[in-house]
Amino acid sequence: MKRLVLSLLALIVTIGVAAQDMSRATVILPVWDNQSAPHSNGLAEAGETRNGRPSLTTYTELYVYAPDREKANGRGVVICPGGGYRHLSMENEGAHMAEWFAEQGYVAAVLHYRMPNGHPEVPLEDAERAIRILRGEAEGLQGHHQVPTVGIIGSSAGGHLAAMTSTMGEERPDFAVLFYPVITAEEGKAHRGSFVHLLGEKASKKQLNYYSLQNRVTEQTPPTFLLLPDDDRTVPSVNSTLYYNALKEHGVKASLHIYPVGGHGFGMRESFPYKESWQKLLLDWLDRILQEEDK
Repeated sequence: MKRLVLSLLALIVTIGVAAQDMSRATVILPVWDNQSAPHSNGLAEAGETRNGRPSLTTYTELYVYAPDREKANGRGVVICPGGGYRHLSMENEGAHMAEWFAEQGYVAAVLHYRMPNGHPEVPLEDAERAIRILRGEAEGLQGHHQVPTVGIIGSSAGGHLAAMTSTMGEERPDFAVLFYPVITAEEGKAHRGSFVHLLGEKASKKQLNYYSLQNRVTEQTPPTFLLLPDDDRTVPSVNSTLYYNALKEHGVKASLHIYPVGGHGFGMRESFPYKESWQKLLLDWLDRILQEEDK
């Protein structure tokens, strides 16, 4: 009984911390406001939230973390948490990441996107709309929250969404940052669960090939920074290398960083031994890439 009580208390604390983290957002916006999204994911109601991770989400919100005015650099990021296209890791791959980017001067917006439930166009619509909002091309934000340069960041299945927006979206980001992303549906290389939730159990080979994003890269794909652990047992490392190779084949600026250990889903965890390293490398890369783009 004592162990059960302690477990319940730990669960309550975990959920409370996650909720508190999201409540620190400067602005919380319904992404589609008073208009309906173009497509539905067909879900009548959302799934349960466990350990701060909502599942089978049916609505879209944007949690915007604004930098202090003296730090603002005129750049923004839309952050897509992972979760296998079934859950959303809103804390580790969302709120904590947004807070760090805001400290660096970015307007950082965590996207609570709808799960596809076999409708791959649904999360893509949400991500594109979020980019438009940050750019001031759609209603929602005012003043210094709107920025001309907007990138996209995604982890795991959120990395697939970020790469899908970079390669297939009508509203492309200016840059992309992918943490241990799901990329390919190729047999033996895929994170099968992500593609089942994205396309359904009976997806055709044509669909699987179409949403294997190394096949969708073009010269118009934005500069991309990829980072991952070599010991990832959830999403094979080859997902990132396939995408990197495709980027280079099309002349896209890209940087690939593979760390020896860390496991899948390290996100903003302090326990990841290379956290300071990737943060320094990423900031340096962003400054170089965006300065070149401004010339």
